[in-house]
Amino acid sequence: MIVSVIALSIIGYFSFNYSDEILKQKVGDQLIGESAIRGETLRLIFESRMDQNDILANDPMINTLIQKMNSVPTKDLQQFKEMFRRDYLIQIQAFQELIGFSIGFEDTKIIGKNGQVFFSLSGISNEDYNKNPLFERGLKESFIEFESSGNGKKMVVVTPVFADDGKIGDEAIGVIISRMRTNAIDNIMINRSGLGETGEVYFVNDDFLMLSESRFIEDAVFNQKVNTKPVNDCFSNEQNTVGIYEDYREKLIFGSSYCAKNLGIVLLVEMDVEEIEEPIKILQNRIILTGIIITAVMGVVAFVMSKNLSRPLLKLKNAANRIASGDFDVRTEIKTRDEIGELSLAFDSMASKLQESIIEIKQKEDVIKQQEDILLQFSEKSEKYCVCMIDIMNSTKIISMMPDEKINEFYKIFINSMASIVNKFDGNVVKNIGDALLFYFSMENSNEREMFKKCLDCCIALSESHRFIVEKLEKEELPIINYRISATFGLVRIAKSSTSSTQDIFGDTVNRCAKINRSAPPNGVVVGEDFYSNSKKYGWYQFKKIENDVGSEQFGYNCYQVKRNID
Repeated sequence: MIVSVIALSIIGYFSFNYSDEILKQKVGDQLIGESAIRGETLRLIFESRMDQNDILANDPMINTLIQKMNSVPTKDLQQFKEMFRRDYLIQIQAFQELIGFSIGFEDTKIIGKNGQVFFSLSGISNEDYNKNPLFERGLKESFIEFESSGNGKKMVVVTPVFADDGKIGDEAIGVIISRMRTNAIDNIMINRSGLGETGEVYFVNDDFLMLSESRFIEDAVFNQKVNTKPVNDCFSNEQNTVGIYEDYREKLIFGSSYCAKNLGIVLLVEMDVEEIEEPIKILQNRIILTGIIITAVMGVVAFVMSKNLSRPLLKLKNAANRIASGDFDVRTEIKTRDEIGELSLAFDSMASKLQESIIEIKQKEDVIKQQEDILLQFSEKSEKYCVCMIDIMNSTKIISMMPDEKINEFYKIFINSMASIVNKFDGNVVKNIGDALLFYFSMENSNEREMFKKCLDCCIALSESHRFIVEKLEKEELPIINYRISATFGLVRIAKSSTSSTQDIFGDTVNRCAKINRSAPPNGVVVGEDFYSNSKKYGWYQFKKIENDVGSEQFGYNCYQVKRNID
């Protein structure tokens, strides 16, 4: 009995520790994945907002107006503000139409080099920004800050304005300060799917202040100080952190961080250790309870056996030792008509039930393993999407002539620039396939008309961004490229993992999109037959049927080139 208790204790101890290690490893992998995905999404939003403000800062008309007003005497400034307000407003409205209204753009202020507000979207302003920290820093660099607004916060994007004919090192002629809503950022933070009852996602600025709502504390934005290990590791050593530490509640948690020191933030994904270890505690209690039951049963058997010192008793003892060694096939088969016989019969029955229990446990383990496999399979459904692809022309030849250290920068410029434009039009980037980018538009948050409009506008914007991409490549001394854009509309198969928010698409519509891509002219856009049939009635763009080996009825891939209307 002592040997059995020791064996059960050792098995229980190692089972508990092994389960604890596996569970923490899985939770750690999950938190690392969540922090990386959400952190990269947050970084993309920040960078896109700064790029959008740069568009406004580089507008020639805005630049000209700022230079004119910088030279206006202070006494005449009010008159010139009223005189040029309409010109500013026209440029701001054109900027909003270019980037779309989904970014939550609320206000912008255009400020001269002496801190005088030349234009404010909220009305004529006489504020003096000469000593304002945002203005002073904005004369030197572009950056993003957050400020309190009512019960929430606003994103403040600050960009310096330089003269068109200026040189590197020249002083800025003004500053543009834009304020935007933070709905896109807040949606990333409040999505706690897969994080249990205590998991939360939030981000902290370099003043160690929480900038998103807490799951546990009300009014945490700009009020809650977060001086924890991952925050210090980020802003002191620019390092990501994963592991167990105390959070801002001084509670032990398991967390993972995404450090973006250059943006002044760190994102954290955390879960309470108590919740993570709860299944382990349940397993531990069950092991202890099972051990107590088995020990009690064996104690009764040992007590009965000690009553009669005889050969049958010795046989029972030997059989019990074999059971303790894991041989559940043993049977005593003692046929005496006394208590020893009855004990022998009970012992044989117990051995049989234990054997059945072991078999049943193994069967349940197999079922559990099957269920774990199911969790990793993909669930599928079908929906109608606008599927798009952008692909570099002659990429194999271009890459073969480049040194290895330049290839990563080449792909980074192309893929990130294209993905940024897709996101501006609410497109969903699925993945990059080598040198191609696959994305789609759905009717999840819009009707069919809006979906086609966003898709066409996005494809044309990608086409017209060629000069912008070329300038970036030339700046890095990389080869100049051309690319092709294609779009189709139809039923796609959607694959979504039960443990991830990322989804993939496949099917004939995706295949057609890839097929007709080769029919597109350099830096041009083509669409498939179904896309053309559903969108031509709106009259946004001109369509011209393409006749070649790919785009023909013979092969079932009719396609049409898309251009802007001349009028």
